[in-house]
Amino acid sequence: MRISTHGRTLSGMALVATSALVLAGCAAAPEESGDESGEALDFLPCMVSDAGGFDDKSFNQLGYEGLEAGANELGVDFLTVESTSDADYAPNIESLIAEGCDLIFTVGFNLSAATVEFATANPEIKFAIVDDAADNDFDGAVDADNIKPILFNTADAAFLAGYAAASYSESGVVGTYGGMNFPTVSIFMDGAAQGVDYYNSEKGTAVKLLGWDQAAQDGTFIGSFAPGTDSRAAAQNLIDQDADVLLPVGGPIFQSAVEAIRDSGANIAVIGVDADLTETEPSAADLFLTSILKQISVAVEDVVMEASAGSLDTTPYVGTLENGGVGIAPFHEFESMVDGELEAELVTVKDGIISGDIAVESYLN
Repeated sequence: MRISTHGRTLSGMALVATSALVLAGCAAAPEESGDESGEALDFLPCMVSDAGGFDDKSFNQLGYEGLEAGANELGVDFLTVESTSDADYAPNIESLIAEGCDLIFTVGFNLSAATVEFATANPEIKFAIVDDAADNDFDGAVDADNIKPILFNTADAAFLAGYAAASYSESGVVGTYGGMNFPTVSIFMDGAAQGVDYYNSEKGTAVKLLGWDQAAQDGTFIGSFAPGTDSRAAAQNLIDQDADVLLPVGGPIFQSAVEAIRDSGANIAVIGVDADLTETEPSAADLFLTSILKQISVAVEDVVMEASAGSLDTTPYVGTLENGGVGIAPFHEFESMVDGELEAELVTVKDGIISGDIAVESYLN
């Protein structure tokens, strides 16, 4: 376990752009901090990562950036503790309670049980969990009154990415695989599958999606969210079946897909998840067609600000296309390689999803 204490630093660049995450540097501390009276604000926001760690180029990193941005704006310190395995979750949360944290973020559905346990036992502390509804008894309600779920209806954004993948694919085969078959993973696959199907219905094509069966709600999963042999094998299996667009869903597992593509020498594109991977993993920018974005950093920063003012509404937040909580990244280096009409078509599809004219199935709908 490693608790990191962070002081009052200001980021050297904007932490969040509409379509991309920008890694921030540190500059001098602000001259004044706290409330309008000039008194220091007595508020300590904290965060526990899942086993992927804060350098996962994905949702843990986005959570960290949002926490940092909120703390910087308030002029307060913040604490983070990084998990390396599932066994770390409960003791890491307990350690932050002992440190006197007023607000504790837990990042990822794997922390759900521990979050509910400690929130129930510590009703005076506010909790927020990213990518989980904190509804472990499945009764449709959050299991503790002091937990703020932060969720994202990424099926809508993944629908757009699936449409784009079908448009870009020359082989007519798009492939996907995930870390584990949890709703916050399969929601990407559901959306992508529907986007591919919609493209086929609109264009009279027959692009296939391998690795996910929407009707059966099952597909290819490697059993973890760590890059390595299993992730690479899953990517290679899809490459061997002529997939020329890959959608790896599960934080840093995309790194192994990148390795498999590099070794294959084939012209294969990747669709990222959570963050704009062109920005967070620029060494592979030439492979990223687009990314399915969850504006985790924005949501986390907003929760920090609300909680610091004592006005945190624990009603679940759900990011959508309509409220800007989800979306897709620009095509970046693929701009000249996609169909000239694709961007306009995606605007039309997005408008149709928002209006309800295009129905997208999702566990969050």
